[in-house]
Amino acid sequence: MGTITGKEFIERIDRLNTDIWIDGKQMEGKISEHPAFKGILQSKASLYDLQMEKQLKSKLTYLSDDLGEPIGLSFLQPKTKKELKKRRTMIEQWAKHTNGMMGRSPDYMNTVVMAFASSTSLLEGRKNCFPENIQTLYERAKKQDLSFTHTFITPQVNRSQFHFDSSTEPISAKVIDRNENGIIIQGARLLATQGGLTDEVLVYSAGGVIDEDLAYAFSIPSDTIGLKFICRESFVGGDSTFDYPLSSRYEEMDTILVFDHVLVPWNRVFFYDNIEASNQFLLQSSFQSFASHQVITRQIVKTEFVLGVAELLVETINVSEYQHIQEKLAEVIIGLETMKALLAKSEIDAKLDEEGYMRPSMLPLQVASNIFPKIYPRFSEIIEIVGASGMVSLPTEKDFFSAIRTDLDQYLQGANKNAEDRVKIFRLAWDLTMSSFGTRQTQYERYFFGDPIRLSSQLYSTYPKEQYVKQISEFLELNS
Repeated sequence: MGTITGKEFIERIDRLNTDIWIDGKQMEGKISEHPAFKGILQSKASLYDLQMEKQLKSKLTYLSDDLGEPIGLSFLQPKTKKELKKRRTMIEQWAKHTNGMMGRSPDYMNTVVMAFASSTSLLEGRKNCFPENIQTLYERAKKQDLSFTHTFITPQVNRSQFHFDSSTEPISAKVIDRNENGIIIQGARLLATQGGLTDEVLVYSAGGVIDEDLAYAFSIPSDTIGLKFICRESFVGGDSTFDYPLSSRYEEMDTILVFDHVLVPWNRVFFYDNIEASNQFLLQSSFQSFASHQVITRQIVKTEFVLGVAELLVETINVSEYQHIQEKLAEVIIGLETMKALLAKSEIDAKLDEEGYMRPSMLPLQVASNIFPKIYPRFSEIIEIVGASGMVSLPTEKDFFSAIRTDLDQYLQGANKNAEDRVKIFRLAWDLTMSSFGTRQTQYERYFFGDPIRLSSQLYSTYPKEQYVKQISEFLELNS
C-alpha cells in the first residue's frame, strides 16, 4: 500500500475503538468530529495529502525496492549524505506546512521507528530481546504508513533522587506478569502527545531503570484492550481561524496513559526484564541522532515563523526605527542562524555507523538541543514586548460583523494595515505566545528533550575536553 491519503488516515483513526477520556467523559463517536481533535487531525491529514501531490511526490516519498511502492521519506534509512539531506528536505516541507507548530507530526515518530530498526543488532543474542519484532514493526509501518505516539516518562509522584515506588498497586507502568501470550502491563505513563490520535503507541524507557519490571519496550495498537488515554484540558479556543489561528489547527493534546492489565503479545515486545538493554539501547542506537535531526529541523522552521510574526508586528505599529526593537529582533535572527549552522554541521560531519547508515553528527545537534529550550521562551517574550498593550485588547471575528464595526475600523487600524488585518496579526501573536496554546508551546519546547539542566550536564560530560586541557598543560609546561 505505501503512502496513504489524508482521507484514508482519518477513516483509519475513526475506525479505532480507542478509550479516550476528556473533561470527565469517555469520548463517543468519531474522533475526527470531536471539537478537541478535529483541527489537529485535519492538519495531519493535509500532511499525508502533500505526499500525493505530483510536484511534491519526489521530495516527500521514495520508491521502496522491496515493496515497489512510494514510501514516506521519513522512513528512509539514509546511507549517504545526499540521502540524509533528502530526509531533511522532506522534514522541512512538512514543518513549513504546519509552521513548525506540530511537535508530533508523523515524521517524528516515523524517524524514531526507523532509527530503532537501524540499530537492532544491539539487541541480537541478548536475554529477553526480540530485535526481529522491531524490524517487523518498521516494515509494517512503511507498508501501511502508520502513525505513532510514544511514552517514556513515569508519573511525577516523588522526584526525590532516592525515591522508590513502594505502593501496593503499581503507579509507574510495569510488568506484573509474563505468560505464554505475552507480558502484562499495569500502571501509568506520561506524556503521550497526540495520545489516542494515532494508529499505535510506542512504549519504552528513557534510561535510569533499576527495576527489571520497568525494563521493557514494545508497540501496541491505540485501541488495545485495557489501554486508556486521559486527556488534559483542550486548548482549542474555538473553530474560528481568525480568533484562534493556531490552536484551531495545531492543538496536539497531551495524555496520560493508563494500563489496566494490558496484554502485550510476544510478537509486539522488543525487550523485557533486561535492565542493561533498557538503559543502553536509546543511548547506543541511532535514536538520538536521527530524532534530534528531525526536531532541530522543525524548530528552525518554527523560529522562521516566529521571526515573521515579530517583524509583521513591528511593521504594523511602525516601531522598526527604535534600536531596542532592532536588538530584540536581532536576538531571534541570531538564534535562527545559530540553529541553522548547527544543523548544517551535523550533516557535514555525518558518518556511517556500524550498521552502514549515515548518522548526523550528534554533538552539534546536542548543542542545538541545549540552546533552543533557552531561546524559545525568550522569543515568546520578545513578541509580547513588541506587541505591548495591543496583545490584550483584541476583539473577535464576530465583533467585525456587528454594529461596532465602524468603531473598530477607526480605532484599531495600524500604521499600514486596516483594523481587521491588524487584529488578525495581533491575534496570531497572542495565540502563539499568551493563549493556553501558546504557553503550552513554550513549556513544550523548554522540556522537549527533558530537563534542561540534565541536558547541559550530559553535554559537559560527553564533550571531548581533553585536547584543550592538554594544549594548556603543554603551554604552561606542567609536570603532571
